Amino acid sequence: MNAGKWFVMGVDLGSTTAKAAVVDQDGVLCGADVVQMGAVSPAAVARAIDGALNAAGVSRDRIRRTISTGYGRKLVPGADRSFTEITCHARGAAALRPGVRLVIDIGGQDSKAILVDDAGLVDRFAMNDRCASGTGRFFDVLARALEVEIDAVGELALSGSGDLEVSSMCATFAETEVISLLAQGLSKSDVAASVHRAVAARTLGLVAQVGKASPVVMTGGVAKNPAARHFVSRALDRPIELLEQPQIAGAYGAGLLARDEYLGQAAALVDRDAAADEQAAESASPGNRHCLDCNGVLDHTAARTTTAVPIELLRNKR
Repeated sequence: MNAGKWFVMGVDLGSTTAKAAVVDQDGVLCGADVVQMGAVSPAAVARAIDGALNAAGVSRDRIRRTISTGYGRKLVPGADRSFTEITCHARGAAALRPGVRLVIDIGGQDSKAILVDDAGLVDRFAMNDRCASGTGRFFDVLARALEVEIDAVGELALSGSGDLEVSSMCATFAETEVISLLAQGLSKSDVAASVHRAVAARTLGLVAQVGKASPVVMTGGVAKNPAARHFVSRALDRPIELLEQPQIAGAYGAGLLARDEYLGQAAALVDRDAAADEQAAESASPGNRHCLDCNGVLDHTAARTTTAVPIELLRNKR
């Protein structure tokens, strides 16, 4: 059926999940897989790659080029090149939802707001790169404190009121605060809703640095959380569109870049924001993550825990 075709692969190794996508010569997504096996797991990468190949019905020897992305992108075996999530999520989201202008990616360890241009390339981005607040890890902490499964947190939050004041947005101290609120007799649903509302407010701070635009999509695992989408949508005062497979946006984008590179077309598409990617990657490296300058109060930490980069500044350096 696919005799004579050639294929490429994108692999997104995140902090908690591995995603792989097989893309054909026409840029069509042929198969993908998402595997969760702990922190930056090589075993998860291998399983995700095998799963994507099986889903696509393609043998590994037919993959012409592989590009990696994500938190552990340098650890992906056999990758020909790597790019950070910013370029890959923008490219993948634009392919999954043509015409998208704003991509909100809430991953396991950081969150990003990415403004996308007409070509599906990064125009400007901002990221929370030094604090786990408002990330997948933050919701894991919330689920543990509420003693519910992570998949149930969103529905629980939708049934509650978001009017409680959540003063700490630090993942380190949030569990203590949630337990304190529950000890006051407040319901789990109200606490969950209030935490989601606070996360949405922090996300709004990221978006404010790049500018609101529509249509808006969310990528990453948190995009599957209905309460996260609801409260972010309410904070932005505009609808959030749900991608069919929000977790594979980065891997799909990496696959599309692999196709472009194999065809010799990637330089013009990627050069203008590759430098921004690398700057973001350096600032988001594990060695730079710290809590020393974070006082845990939402309104006062947003500016200090984000990095906003206009692509035009980097173009002028070329």
